[in-house]
Amino acid sequence: MARAALSPDAVVDLALGILDEDGPEALTLAAVAARAGVATPSLYKHVRNLAELRSLVSARVVGDLADQVGEAVLGRSADEAVRALMTAWRRYVQRWPHRYQAVVQSPEPRTVEAGERLVAVAAAALRAYGLADSAAVHAVRCLRAAVHGFSVLEAQGGFGFPEDVDESYDLLIRTLTAGLREPRA
Repeated sequence: MARAALSPDAVVDLALGILDEDGPEALTLAAVAARAGVATPSLYKHVRNLAELRSLVSARVVGDLADQVGEAVLGRSADEAVRALMTAWRRYVQRWPHRYQAVVQSPEPRTVEAGERLVAVAAAALRAYGLADSAAVHAVRCLRAAVHGFSVLEAQGGFGFPEDVDESYDLLIRTLTAGLREPRA
């Protein structure tokens, strides 16, 4: 990439390439600069430091995830929407495990907008269950925890038994949707 073509977005693109090929540990400003064919100080015109780059990468990944999950849920409701959401989320992590691993999971200013879009998609998928206020927040948290936890365990090779992982995931989806259909006290 020519120096003139560098921009914050281009630097993030380069960082994603490094993540995909070598994992989060390999993401350094020196690695990005080498990939761009520039000296490391040239990157400071586009990102302040590695922390800012990681923040921009996290925002991009969460935004991409929100887009894919939103597209999967579109036109669906209740169990069908939850299944589509969980399937799309898992597929994203399967396809881009290192990108997902690089996401900052705690609230982070650059990731807020994309995170809010992802939460809005999850809330919309759950709307048909009649959840409101804090019940909806609890349900979104449970949904996120279930899909995130399973996907991370899978990506890190955490399922060693020979049973089909897809069957386990289907059970997780069915268990979660059954719980969502339960009447609330």
